[in-house]
Amino acid sequence: MSTVKVVLITVLAGGISIGAAMFGQEWLGRGKPQPLTPGNSRADTLPDFALPDLTGRVMSSTSWAGKVLVINYWASWCPPCVQEMPSLIRAQQARDPGQFQVVGIAIDTQEAVEHFLIDHPVNYPILIGDPAAVEMSRRLGNRMEGIPFTVIFDRHGRRTFSQVGEVSAATLETQLAGLLPAPAATKTAGKTAANGG
Repeated sequence: MSTVKVVLITVLAGGISIGAAMFGQEWLGRGKPQPLTPGNSRADTLPDFALPDLTGRVMSSTSWAGKVLVINYWASWCPPCVQEMPSLIRAQQARDPGQFQVVGIAIDTQEAVEHFLIDHPVNYPILIGDPAAVEMSRRLGNRMEGIPFTVIFDRHGRRTFSQVGEVSAATLETQLAGLLPAPAATKTAGKTAANGG
């Protein structure tokens, strides 16, 4: 065996060992809730935040305490963001607003968002994101800071789901099913089908 092959095999084996050690350390550290603090790259609970809505009123995360909360990062120029909006609208419409809330965080200019919402109205609050909001998304699992990004919290503010990219209606409903009673529209549709109507 040539010296070059021995060196390459040694380097490759060393790299695999270091990579396995780093992955193992990351994997073993999962499941431990950590506060959202500078230098901490993971948040498993809803962080405190305050962002302006389209009227300039500052909305705080405490506004939705005790509710199942879906936070959706989006932008008006993002086709997958626009495609998933109807599912978010239906989810909000079908559930008790005392128990459930969708909140959109726009990573966009206020002017672009206002113009977009004229033709695409939504039934949930839209907040205007800032660099701190983008950093919050990274700490909630959006490592590449991509959009759309959706994160779901239970009534106790614990993160139960996060996904970068378009969330399908089926995935959204599956995630919410374990956190909330079935929507009234689904119950009614089931009764109608059962009654032959």
